[in-house]
Amino acid sequence: MQLTSLSLPPAMLQEAERFAKKEGRTKSELFREALRRYLQEQRWAALRGYGAQQAHKLGAKETDVERLIAEYRKGR
Repeated sequence: MQLTSLSLPPAMLQEAERFAKKEGRTKSELFREALRRYLQEQRWAALRGYGAQQAHKLGAKETDVERLIAEYRKGR
């Protein structure tokens, strides 16, 4: 593991310390979990964006998704 620095406003740091203590975690564990969730959210956002682009190219609407999946699976 690599050590890094993080600058936070005092109020945010105090709140993080309270949450970490309440959950029986270290601040490092709390920040790692927050970053993991943020990165996961960004990956899902990128995937949703890609899906929306592909749907737009195909002229598909969100309401078409289940039908299109069923048709695809039927044709396999």
